[in-house]
Amino acid sequence: MTLEQIFNYTKQTGYIYQGSEIYGGLSNTWDYGPLGSLLKQNLKNAFIKRFVTETPYNVLVDTSILLNKSVWEASGHLKGFSDPLTECLNCHTRHRADHLITVKNSDGWDNDKLYNYLVDNNIKCPSCGKSKWHEIRQFNLMFKTNQGVIDDVANTVYLRPETAQGIFINFKNIQRTTRRKIPFGVAQIGKSFRNEITPGNFIFRTREFEQMELEFFCKPGTEIEWFDYWYKEMVTFLLDLGLSKENIGSHEHSKEELSHYSNKTIDILYRYPWGFDELWGIASRTDFDLSAHQELSGENFEYLDPETNERYIPYVVEPSLGVERLLLAILKEGIKTETLEDGSTREVLKIIPALAPYKVAVLPLIKNKHQDKANEVYNKLAKHFSCVYDETQNIGRRYRRQDQIGTPYCVTIDHDTLIDGTVTLRERDSMEQKRLTIDKVIKFVSEKIKF
Repeated sequence: MTLEQIFNYTKQTGYIYQGSEIYGGLSNTWDYGPLGSLLKQNLKNAFIKRFVTETPYNVLVDTSILLNKSVWEASGHLKGFSDPLTECLNCHTRHRADHLITVKNSDGWDNDKLYNYLVDNNIKCPSCGKSKWHEIRQFNLMFKTNQGVIDDVANTVYLRPETAQGIFINFKNIQRTTRRKIPFGVAQIGKSFRNEITPGNFIFRTREFEQMELEFFCKPGTEIEWFDYWYKEMVTFLLDLGLSKENIGSHEHSKEELSHYSNKTIDILYRYPWGFDELWGIASRTDFDLSAHQELSGENFEYLDPETNERYIPYVVEPSLGVERLLLAILKEGIKTETLEDGSTREVLKIIPALAPYKVAVLPLIKNKHQDKANEVYNKLAKHFSCVYDETQNIGRRYRRQDQIGTPYCVTIDHDTLIDGTVTLRERDSMEQKRLTIDKVIKFVSEKIKF
């Protein structure tokens, strides 16, 4: 499955549209259509269920996108949240210098080392093929704007580049109001913004994106134990969502690759159309964030352990997942073209029922004869799960249409329905059919769509 095939599929089915399309589009922006928005929501619901609802450790918050700029000063984003930028002197396209280099463990290289490597190894520009590079400079990735009516430095604010800092600055509020004891975690799902130098690969790297993050606070010295625990939970979650084990890999950062605040980091990789790339990262951030905010704000972030009477600043283990990257992996894994016994083909999206935008399609066999009963059935089913109603074209084409968008079950209303109240339930993957009453359909589907 190529990236172009995935793109064409999403545009054709209404999962994803080009942003601002009627005005020629806006580079690297995407709108999620009726199907894509539901799939995204189902992914987020699955994350909340697994990492908040089903665990005794974690709570959920929703913090502001706009924060006091001192937050970004303390976190190091104002000075250090940047990428190495270079420009081709021939065609004047700009590139991330570290993305032009394929040497392992080059993440920690400074600007001079990156530039010398480009020159010494005659690295060619991906756009024009020439090897003339401008000296490298650091480009800050945060979007800057102004709050209020006066365009003034004092009114400068930034769109958050990550959701984590909103959790850290609320650590005391959350701990006090929930009366949580260490260890506990705080999850958040929300938009983040990064002015990427070279966004690309469809929805994989975009300037506006959604994150699903967990900041897990623990006692210093226990962080690696919790790191291993959450890493296993992350992998299990991906497998339960339907990703194949052979398409999941990992990369543990070497000492040279580690961020200055981390004592352990692993990237969970997925086999995208262009190869393995980062899907989900987990980092042991030590006490860097809370200590930094304590120092600049003057707020005491020490935790008093009620059992040992020790005071310490908690360490943090952070799993951080991009919603769009996960959605892209789900689509790449699920889009199939199958040859049937009669030689015909069908396109089908094989995703687990819990993620499907619509759980059931309600289809009257003959529009003018079965429409009223079909509407009655739809209204009853829709109280229990997401449904779609389709009465256009013959029943075979409607089945194919629902297969294509991933609907796991179709309910067909026919002449027998009017007599005995039973309907035909068709399963997407096997295409098998059976007769059931509406109450049994509700019970059957409700069980199948659980996550």
